[in-house]
Amino acid sequence: MSHRLSFAALCTILVMLVACDEKQPAARQQAGPPPAVFVTPVARQAVNAGVDFIGRVEALEKVEVRARVAGFLREVTFVEGQVVKAGDMIYEIEREPFAAQVALAQAQVERAEADAKNASLQAQRGRELVRTNTIAQSTQDQRVADADSASANVSARRAELTSAKIQLDYTRILAPIEGRIGRSAVTPGNVVGPNTGVLTTIVRQSPMRVIFPVSQRAILEWRRGTPDQSFDAIQARIRLADGSLYDQTGKLNFIDVKTDRATDSVLVQAIFDNPKAILSDGQFVTVLVEAKQAEQTLVIPQSAVQVDQTGPYVLVVGADNKVSVKRVKLGRGESGLAAVQEGLAEGEKVITEGAQRARPGAAVAPRPAEAMPGTTAGGGKKG
Repeated sequence: MSHRLSFAALCTILVMLVACDEKQPAARQQAGPPPAVFVTPVARQAVNAGVDFIGRVEALEKVEVRARVAGFLREVTFVEGQVVKAGDMIYEIEREPFAAQVALAQAQVERAEADAKNASLQAQRGRELVRTNTIAQSTQDQRVADADSASANVSARRAELTSAKIQLDYTRILAPIEGRIGRSAVTPGNVVGPNTGVLTTIVRQSPMRVIFPVSQRAILEWRRGTPDQSFDAIQARIRLADGSLYDQTGKLNFIDVKTDRATDSVLVQAIFDNPKAILSDGQFVTVLVEAKQAEQTLVIPQSAVQVDQTGPYVLVVGADNKVSVKRVKLGRGESGLAAVQEGLAEGEKVITEGAQRARPGAAVAPRPAEAMPGTTAGGGKKG
């Protein structure tokens, strides 16, 4: 009996050994080589440290043109969208009714002047008649009063004439400022007047200002770091809607004197030249407030940065080609780059492509990625 059991046990062991030999090649075949990833060394580069804000472009001068007298609109003398100069006529209202009022006021002035001249002569004659006791003193006093009243009436009629001339001048609506004129809300033949509303808008296009809210915390940090409250050490740039940088650099010149209670932020203003009319009133832009003097800072490609509920992190490939996770604190870098404030050292290799195939603690096959903007493939600064 014991011999049979021994033989059966021996057969079982042999079968298990054969099965293990058959599985080992398959397991080795499934493991395969480590996944390939692209890595970039952490480089040191000159970066203008700064912060991004969302701002709105506003015109320094913007005028809503309105009619100041009522009448039929005779002519629109501008082309929508053109640049007009201050004093250019842009609308003309029918002038004849107002010209008639000027003529009537002129005639009333002349009549008042004639009445005043006659009253003055009567007063002069009265002085001689009073001296010879031909008329009573009360009669002379009345003549003097009539002369004064006639003189006052002349002043009143002259004022009416001036008012009529002003009304006539208002029939020609002139551009009050130089700038680009907008769409006309009315066409010739319509009746316009003070109640018509805005006829068109003129906007001065250069320079323009950009208004953006800044938190009280950022304002306090700037004030503590700049005792003289000077804007000389910082500048502003604009990132447009297509992601490109505006070619003009702005100057900060104003911090509002009150804080928004809802957001605990303060409005800050920067002035930008706008020679090509790229900026328009009401436009949203990203404002980059940065130091004028660049500082050497560690940078990595934005493509290496990943974010979870804890915050930003990167995958780093060590000397043994194994992957590790490192938490980082980032600042704003140049286009396509992120400035590293904490968490990485110069020369460490971060994964920029293939991170979905990498696992912390597992080995990978690193390959050098393309050089970052402003650096060589080895991580050094160009030039």
